[in-house]
Amino acid sequence: MENQFADRLIAAIQSKQTPLIVGLDPRWDQLPPAIRKDLEPADWNVKAAAYQQFCCEIIDAVCGMVPAVKPQAAFFEQLGPAGMAALAHVVDYAQQNQLLVIMDAKRGDIGSTAQAYAAGFLGRKPTSPWGCDSLTVNPYLGADSLQPFVEQCRITGAGIFVLVKTSNPGSQTLQEQVVESGTPVYQQVAQMVQELNSAHLGQHGYGSIGAVVGATYPQQLAELRQLMPNTIFLVPGLGAQGGTAADVAGGFDPQGLGAVVNSSRAIIFAYEREEYSGMNDWQAAVERATEETIAQLAEGTPAGQLRK
Repeated sequence: MENQFADRLIAAIQSKQTPLIVGLDPRWDQLPPAIRKDLEPADWNVKAAAYQQFCCEIIDAVCGMVPAVKPQAAFFEQLGPAGMAALAHVVDYAQQNQLLVIMDAKRGDIGSTAQAYAAGFLGRKPTSPWGCDSLTVNPYLGADSLQPFVEQCRITGAGIFVLVKTSNPGSQTLQEQVVESGTPVYQQVAQMVQELNSAHLGQHGYGSIGAVVGATYPQQLAELRQLMPNTIFLVPGLGAQGGTAADVAGGFDPQGLGAVVNSSRAIIFAYEREEYSGMNDWQAAVERATEETIAQLAEGTPAGQLRK
């Protein structure tokens, strides 16, 4: 498909010469004092405005360095209508600053409900009201629950990232259970995603049906790279969750493509880290943390090929 999500994402990665993306996870207690000030945290409208300001200023700091941002919808949803309005503004602001937006909302349902989620989130405005480039999707209602999202991607040129092997410790409870075929559940999901992708490959050989594979499981990450050669990985878990550049190296192809690596807290709250404690400007700490994470990925993974 012309101008499909996988091609646009790879073009952005090549332009910025890095697979790093920044997660927008605003948390009230960690907002910089310059934003939190003496605001009243019990007022949802006040908190929503602060979250919007914080995320937009993060975007200002990183937009020249990374290809995409990943807003976590839950932190805005907890604030009700005001939070959702703030999230909509953040999505628009990111795209105005030439960033792709991967909405982390982990939607998943069947039939007309899945169609409604897909229509609501996927495709730049005015195609959809949220106007997102991509969306995280939960596959555990079965293959039919993915089809409406896949179809919306085909129509709009958007993309999805399907939860395959997530970064949380409890993912083993279900995802590593062995089924009758003798393979674990996460490999069954991986095969389903790879099959969905095979009919919709872009010019770089990747499809727009991606997979979420955590940095905290490096062995499975490398294994899934072999099982899913046409699938772009969204790799969470770098930084605050303990993942390192070496842990995510197995998610890339030899050209440094095939994955985007998300870092949230380690970047957006960098001003709290000891190594940046002497910096007076919290945005400057964000910029420094972003630059250093990009350098770590370039040195420790095939993503260094993007700079050649």
